Amino acid sequence: MSKSVPTLEDVAREAGVSRATVSRVINGVRNVDPGIQDLVRQAVERTGYTPNQAARSLVTRRAQTIALVVSGAGDERDGGQGDFTARVFADPFFGRVVTGVVGFLRPRSMHPVLMFADSDDARRQVVDYLRQGSADGALVVSTHAEDPLPAQLAAGRLPAVCFARPAVAAPISYVDLAHRDGGLLAARHLLARGCRRPATVSGPLDLPAGQERLAGFRDGMERGGVPYVPIAEGGFTLDSGVAAMERLLAEHPDIDSVFAANDLMAQGVCRVLRDRGRRVPEDVAVVGFDDSSAALACRPPLTTVRQPVEAMAAAMAELLHEFVLGERTEPTSRIFDPELVVRESA
Repeated sequence: MSKSVPTLEDVAREAGVSRATVSRVINGVRNVDPGIQDLVRQAVERTGYTPNQAARSLVTRRAQTIALVVSGAGDERDGGQGDFTARVFADPFFGRVVTGVVGFLRPRSMHPVLMFADSDDARRQVVDYLRQGSADGALVVSTHAEDPLPAQLAAGRLPAVCFARPAVAAPISYVDLAHRDGGLLAARHLLARGCRRPATVSGPLDLPAGQERLAGFRDGMERGGVPYVPIAEGGFTLDSGVAAMERLLAEHPDIDSVFAANDLMAQGVCRVLRDRGRRVPEDVAVVGFDDSSAALACRPPLTTVRQPVEAMAAAMAELLHEFVLGERTEPTSRIFDPELVVRESA
């Protein structure tokens, strides 16, 4: 005779708690004593209980999945979805976002569904996917200032949280970094090294992050007595960093330091300087931004402003989880502080 399938009641008896408590722990409801949670999880392991996901979804009305959406308005002009997804996977930033999101969701038996919204039709699919209940909410990473998706999600009153403040204001929750403070840290560090002829490779100036990092760096330099900083705008890619640095050297060959608004562009800056026979940091000091894998891959390793992407992504997932559970109903923001990581480039 086959062994009967373990039930919630079996787990409750094994743990010495009520069936309702077991249900709350399994369904990820917060405010359950950590000790009781451990008892229930140990009882689940001993009994071999496996939650019936379909039945659980009927009770909780939750799909236990989250849409992780990488959205970019206008990116179809750059060659279509293939080019868009290739750029996403080539950028170490997105891998760090996924790490943080999965780290929060996995212990709660929730899973991300990766979606790309690089066209109007793709964005409609995301909205429909959420309206149909196929996912409990969306975590949105926008790559373009004109991205309409955050406003669309807000208008549809769909649970969603953005990584970074949307460039187009919308009543939607987001996590972000104090980018201006990061630019200020870079300026102060270069000034302390005695640098007086700085230049900067900014991020896209239609994005809040690009604007704020530049503003912070300029402000720091002005406070240190340096009234003018040459600027070349980049696109947060290695190739754009190369092109921007070539322009800066052509127009300002005597620069003694460069602040690049992300590590990939800083890596491109260092490549150009090396090709032109400029030593880093002896001739030109270089500071990046993010503290991504590119910072360590760079030669020399980059001094950079650290953005705690994994912690920010986990916070983004936590905020969305609170909306899904009904613990939070109004849009909110959570801002993280940057820190300077000193290595060999400056």
